[in-house]
Amino acid sequence: MKIAMLARNPNLYSHKRLKEAAEERGHELTIINTTRCYINIASRRPEIWYDGEKLPTYDAVIPRIGASVTFYGMAVVRQFEMMGVYCLNESVAIGRSRDKLRSMQLMARDGIGLPVTTFAYDSKQTAEVVKLAGGAPLVIKLLEGTQGVGVILADTDRSAKSIIEAFRGANINIMAQEFIKEAGGSDIRAFVVGGKVVATMMRQGEEGEFRSNLHRGGSAKLLRISPEERSTAIRAARAVGLNVCGVDMLRSNHGPVVMEVNSSPGLEGIETATGKDVAGTIIDYIEKNAKPGRSKTKGRG
Repeated sequence: MKIAMLARNPNLYSHKRLKEAAEERGHELTIINTTRCYINIASRRPEIWYDGEKLPTYDAVIPRIGASVTFYGMAVVRQFEMMGVYCLNESVAIGRSRDKLRSMQLMARDGIGLPVTTFAYDSKQTAEVVKLAGGAPLVIKLLEGTQGVGVILADTDRSAKSIIEAFRGANINIMAQEFIKEAGGSDIRAFVVGGKVVATMMRQGEEGEFRSNLHRGGSAKLLRISPEERSTAIRAARAVGLNVCGVDMLRSNHGPVVMEVNSSPGLEGIETATGKDVAGTIIDYIEKNAKPGRSKTKGRG
């Protein structure tokens, strides 16, 4: 198979592992810098050009779209979909995952456990937003952000109001969530491939840090999750529409709650903690499912 991976940095662990796993299985994987693609939107003849040449026909595309180029990356993925190329994660699902509010609404619709989450446009409603979320301490998040960037813990109602009003005053969209104190600064990352949880780990934040992201100095270890946690991760991936994703959950007093569904999850932490060949599992899934025109949205989303 000829596989294209949309990624800006070929030297990242995740990207090198996916390329290695593909080549071990006899496939050709080319890493394409998403931002250097340009699109020819011609009637019934969609094309993608790259560094002065039209891209050849690929059997599958692995989108590894960075958060800073989500809009353009989704446009490139849509173009591949319109060309009938199988995309591991489709553009609509990537867009849902990058919009925290939309993904939360989709999961709430399907009855998936979530922290109490509130959102408002008018800063005059800040007091009501804080009250609805259960009061301080509160976690305040930018609607778009990854790796713990744009996530703030407000210890008091007054600080929560000040933070929300400051963001809204700058016309930045945020949401407020209850703080799950009993999680103790740890979370669960469940790696889902094709509707199955293939690897799980617990991430623990540094002392004094409520965010457990490995990019922020957190540590990871192998974890066996409960059937309820496994079911929650699978249902969350299905609600957002992702074939491959990392589902981040907290253990609360009322069961597992989903914090985020990540459409470009890193492989280094999960493979190191579990010893599993997650990259190989992803390529195996592509082998079984990559067929021309199999995209559900075909660029229509």
